[in-house]
Amino acid sequence: MTSAQWFLLIGGLLLTMGLTPSLIKRLPITSAILYLAVGFIIGPSLLNAFHFNPLKEAPLLEVLTEVAVLISLFAAGVKMPVPFSLPRWRSPILLAFGAMTISVALMTLFGHFTLGLPLGAALLLGAILAPTDPVLATDVQIRHPGDHDRLRFTLTCEAGMNDGSAFPFVMLGLGLLGLHDLGTYGARWILVDVLWATSAGILIGVVLGTALGRLSMMLRRRTHTHDLLDDFLGLGLIATVYGVSEMVEAWGFLAVFFAAVALRHSEHRSMAREAIFDKTDTETQSMDVNSPTASVSEGSLIFKEHLERLSELVLILLVGGSLFLDSWSWRAIATAGFLFIVARPLSVLIGLWASRTPMDIRAMTSWFGVRGIGSLYYLMFAIQHGLPESLALELIHITLIVITLSILVHGISVKPLLKRFESLRRRSPQATRTEKK
Repeated sequence: MTSAQWFLLIGGLLLTMGLTPSLIKRLPITSAILYLAVGFIIGPSLLNAFHFNPLKEAPLLEVLTEVAVLISLFAAGVKMPVPFSLPRWRSPILLAFGAMTISVALMTLFGHFTLGLPLGAALLLGAILAPTDPVLATDVQIRHPGDHDRLRFTLTCEAGMNDGSAFPFVMLGLGLLGLHDLGTYGARWILVDVLWATSAGILIGVVLGTALGRLSMMLRRRTHTHDLLDDFLGLGLIATVYGVSEMVEAWGFLAVFFAAVALRHSEHRSMAREAIFDKTDTETQSMDVNSPTASVSEGSLIFKEHLERLSELVLILLVGGSLFLDSWSWRAIATAGFLFIVARPLSVLIGLWASRTPMDIRAMTSWFGVRGIGSLYYLMFAIQHGLPESLALELIHITLIVITLSILVHGISVKPLLKRFESLRRRSPQATRTEKK
């Protein structure tokens, strides 16, 4: 396809989506299925108007997926309910670290004993497919900063964290393949890739996110004529946090998500203190009509969501344009089936075994483990680290089919299942009380 044809295609899709949002919302499928269908039709499977080769375009695809995941993680983080509550976060933490580890282990066993992959390659495949996706799971994620739905919160928070918590397993898989230094008896992997990179990423995100939140609220409070460009501040925070994390070998995905969470939490606390001050000082309250209500987190959210939708459109088109009719091998389909039906449900049930999460939320969570752009990024990351071509082609083949099937099966089931779930929850007084905690 020529540049002009690409502009026409993307422009036509954007116009269609912009003119028919109400119609699309009423459809029983997600918008990702529509993008995938267009890519499949114009790709090598049918019209053969273009063919996107992920192996040859790995550097470009790594950057595109990296940016898409970062924007999505930030958007997810700033929608987290505030103030921060450890009891509320317990289930997502168990999912992002415990359940994901179990999922990686199950997929490793499947890849090694069923697909016949070397142990390092099987572990790498498990790490690529285990994390849920923050980009394609928008239909089951928190809708806005005031959304306190427990299921949506759990899925959003899990996707925000496990895109970073999967990195140590990616590095372990690369190490077993001889493409990464694990150190003597794995000491470097444990100390640097697991302990340091994870803790440093969370710390960097919390510190920088809190600092920006306090600075922005201070400027708004003290200088009412001082305007802030929230969109720039949001993008600047993403880039700064990710850059610092990369420089000190910390996991940048974790850092960006926690920076967004800390930013919103810091702004919320500043607003709460301001409200208390205004209530106790009526004279100040009457004089200060410009009391700050704006925030970087909410001000930049709409722009980030638009970028997220645009990146979703482009990347899913490329996925559809990467598939051939003979891509549907039994190995790839069996991998997807094992992941959706066995690994994901089993890992969630085991991971949340000791939690107080209601059984209906556990059941929904075990199904809605959407795989997508995050998995594609990990795959490109591994290829860029020197993955042998034959193994790279095998993993590309499996990963693309898993992503495609995830888009289809989860995209078809999400709306009717959520509608049914929300209807049952509204009828249950106990569920309503649990939701408010």
